[in-house]
Amino acid sequence: MMKRRTFLRTTATLALGFQIVPRHVLGQGQTPPSEKLNIAGIGVGGQGGGDLNEMKSENIVALCDVDWNKAAGTFKAFPKAELFKDYRVMLEKRKDIEAVMIATPDHMHAPITLAALRAGKHVYVEKPMAHTIEEARVMTKVARETGLVTQMGNNGHAGEGLRLTREWIQAGAIGEIREVHGWSDRPGNWWKQPAVRPNETMSIPPDLDWNLWLGAAPERPYHKAYHPFAWRGWFDFGTGALGDMAVHNLDPAFYALDLPTPIAAECQSSPLEKESYPAWQILTFEFAPMKGRPTLKVRWYDGGKMPPIPADIAGEIDLADNGIYFVGEKGTMVCGGWSGAPRLFPAKRREEFPLPPKSIPRSAGHRLEWIQACKAKKPGDAKAGFAYSGPFTESLLIGNLATRLQKRIEWDSANMRAKNAPEADALIKKHYRAGFGIAG
Repeated sequence: MMKRRTFLRTTATLALGFQIVPRHVLGQGQTPPSEKLNIAGIGVGGQGGGDLNEMKSENIVALCDVDWNKAAGTFKAFPKAELFKDYRVMLEKRKDIEAVMIATPDHMHAPITLAALRAGKHVYVEKPMAHTIEEARVMTKVARETGLVTQMGNNGHAGEGLRLTREWIQAGAIGEIREVHGWSDRPGNWWKQPAVRPNETMSIPPDLDWNLWLGAAPERPYHKAYHPFAWRGWFDFGTGALGDMAVHNLDPAFYALDLPTPIAAECQSSPLEKESYPAWQILTFEFAPMKGRPTLKVRWYDGGKMPPIPADIAGEIDLADNGIYFVGEKGTMVCGGWSGAPRLFPAKRREEFPLPPKSIPRSAGHRLEWIQACKAKKPGDAKAGFAYSGPFTESLLIGNLATRLQKRIEWDSANMRAKNAPEADALIKKHYRAGFGIAG
């Protein structure tokens, strides 16, 4: 923890005392400090700093990061915030925190989120929501029980593209959906995958608390192969390309089609290493018949693998490096990556399909939507809250079970187990180092 000069704290406190006045006195467009949300950021280098920049209309009262060198830019951007390295110390000391933004590596999302929820704080946590299926279940349960506002950081969920996709599909743009394909170029050149644990050790950078960075994960010596950023490909820390990008590019399928958790998942992939995800994978998720729709298969491709080109779009467009398409009885709908805008094929279908009215409320923005929901104390106003994101995350992580075990997974959602693979239990749940668990 870094102590600010006393006179700065005193001055800030006095200033706030004089500024708590009605909105109309301050003038149009200004928000008095009494109406601002007190937000703390945890994991504020990189993506976390960007998230906080979109929350700067509020009071950013505390910042926590285990690597103060990586977080230096964000520290500079919010000079009045108190600085910490340990989120547990911060939550204990700063009782004025009302909400937290969490953007740590995947393996720490659940321990920090659950500590914050149990301390009565609203939570915005970056994607993917959880590292294991059990974590997604527990996070969803605690959010529901506490009545606090939550949001997962798949920011495309607030976008126009996602809403148009659902509205068009619900209006019968391509008729009955027969198959869905989503893809990403990750990991590619973004991070190394697969990877082998380094034999050599490296000196821990002076501004990094390596013990806190490991957090819930088993102990291992520091190496730059894990931090910064390279953690995504390691089983102990990340969820691979599926957790990084399917959470964006398959979101339209789950949202537009109201998909439940799958009943099965299968995987083709390049060879696995002992501790890391493969260079590429093709996953097939199978969903039970529902609402008169037959069994549906949703396929995911990453690491440079791409789906087949539908006849409807051949010669009209090239598929981008991230995206999703829906094949229906009347045509094909192609959407951009990160839940981007939809487009209908063939051209004739675009001409004959009357665009439906915009029936779904539009969002003020993914971060602002969460802030407004926190202030109103309405969890349902945050549309990527855990009630939606928990089952969605669980579904994606079933795919990672198939990858890691290299076998078909037949999923029993009611009992949270793989019916044909008892060895999956060790991946559905995991052990935590003392002090970083998820139990209440």
